[in-house]
Formats: sequence, structure tokens, C-alpha cells
Amino acid sequence: MAAAQESEKTAQPVRGTKKKPPGATRSSSNDRQGMFVRLSSVDKQRAEYWADKRGFSSVNEYVAEAVAEKIRRENLDYDLPTLEIARLNELVDQVAALSKNSANLERVVTTGFDSLIGLTRGDNYLLDEEDGELA
Repeated sequence: MAAAQESEKTAQPVRGTKKKPPGATRSSSNDRQGMFVRLSSVDKQRAEYWADKRGFSSVNEYVAEAVAEKIRRENLDYDLPTLEIARLNELVDQVAALSKNSANLERVVTTGFDSLIGLTRGDNYLLDEEDGELA
């Protein structure tokens, strides 16, 4: 009987011992002040779900982290997800390649028109008479 009770105790997690996710901030209770928040029943259920899923010890910890994250976003202090960064880098590379292609096309068209104008004037080196020597 005692062994069964011992296994039940070890199977149940101790309240408040879950690890916080890597982005969660840890602060002592001394620098925190109390605050009362009213949530709709749907929002409260969602907060409880995500607090449990993310490993917070309580919904209050989750809400405190959510407020801190929202303030960081308002201050434009946040990291872009990896997929967004990769896509943005891809777009930057494509714009750089397009710029190079456009510059090359401009150079080819300018050179081509210069050659055509030179041919119509008769200023082309290909129209010079040969003197029989291979230079």
C-alpha cells in the first residue's frame, strides 16, 4: 500500500516546478506589483491552455510575460521568425540580381546604339581600308 502511494506521489508533478520556455523572463517577486485583470471566459480559457502548454507555473506568470512581450513589440524590439528572415533575404538577393541585370541591359543597349550611330556616320573601324598588313 505504501509503495502504491509513493508511486502516485512521484507520478504527479509538483506544482510550480515546470520549467519556463526559453523566452520567458525570470524576475523575483520583490520587483513586481499586483494588478487585477478582467478577461472574458473564452480568453481566460485560452490563457490557461497556453500557460499550461508553454510550461508556466500559473496563468498570472503567462499574462505577465504576455504584457512584457506586447510592450517589446510596441517598442519594435522583437526578433523575426526564421522563415520571415529567410524570405526577406531571398527578396533582397533577387532585387540585387535584378539591379545588376538592369545595369547590364542598359550597358548593352547603349553600346549597341553607339555602334549603330557610328555605322551610319561611317566612323566604324570595320569600314577602314586595309593596307595589307596584319597589325
